[in-house]
Amino acid sequence: MSLGPRGILGGVAAAGACLVLATTSSSQELEPRAYAPNPTDVNFLALAYSRTTGDVVFDESLPFSDVTAHVNGAALLYGHTFALAGRAASATALLPYAWGSVQGNVGEDYKRITRSGMTDLRVRLAVNLVGGPALSPREFAARKAGTTLGASLSVVAPSGQYDPSKLINLGTNRWAFKPELGLSHPIGRWFLEAYLGGWLFTENDAFYGGVRRSQAPIGTFQLHVVRMLGRRAWIAGDATFYSGGRTTIDGRTNDDSQANSRSGLTLAVPIGKSHSLKVAWASGVTTRVGGDFQILAVAWQVRWLGNP
Repeated sequence: MSLGPRGILGGVAAAGACLVLATTSSSQELEPRAYAPNPTDVNFLALAYSRTTGDVVFDESLPFSDVTAHVNGAALLYGHTFALAGRAASATALLPYAWGSVQGNVGEDYKRITRSGMTDLRVRLAVNLVGGPALSPREFAARKAGTTLGASLSVVAPSGQYDPSKLINLGTNRWAFKPELGLSHPIGRWFLEAYLGGWLFTENDAFYGGVRRSQAPIGTFQLHVVRMLGRRAWIAGDATFYSGGRTTIDGRTNDDSQANSRSGLTLAVPIGKSHSLKVAWASGVTTRVGGDFQILAVAWQVRWLGNP
């Protein structure tokens, strides 16, 4: 059976989404302590590096085989904590850059594509709804840890490198929004964390070939088991499941709905009073369609008190 141009576009759409996913590994959907409370008026500045390698999985009806990606990412993150209606809140911005390649077979032809440049900017606003009042650093130091429930909204802006004449890009040429709820419960020196959210996407009206590409929402669930090793040191076992995201090209719906899961480990250790180092590793467990990647990320963070 031959595959028409729109079928090819459906497969290419999946490949493009996988490369973008790889380039944003510093903000991957495995983030323990994302809703941990902090005192107000704290600033965070972090520099992160990630290395992503692995396979790209397609619908079996498409003529793609042995497709792999090797992508490096660097990101600069800034965050600030503050009081919002008496609750602890934070705002962060992530500016990422990526370079790497995707290679594989299209039919009987081997193809290799390299890219380097800025990827999409990401910002996040989070607030603790239950168990997280706004506290000064002195008040925060004297508090007793308790159960917290937080909410956040992440926004990905179409600011990355994008060329509609290319099949695979570093940017997505669309907006993405992720509302999420996060629950954290302490048990001695352990914390159990669960997050429930979903990605919502606007259309890409300048996809390759002059067509419109839309994507259904993707539901996400994260689970983390965190062990505190010291005042600012901890280790976590991480797991996530995400499903949905079926794409449509000019009204034609593709059979590329995701139903994937990942697991990982994260270690954070303090370096002096104001610096810390975080190392994270994650790997795919099950992958129906999309990137079956292994990701290793390292981040160096410095924090200081005072208004930005």
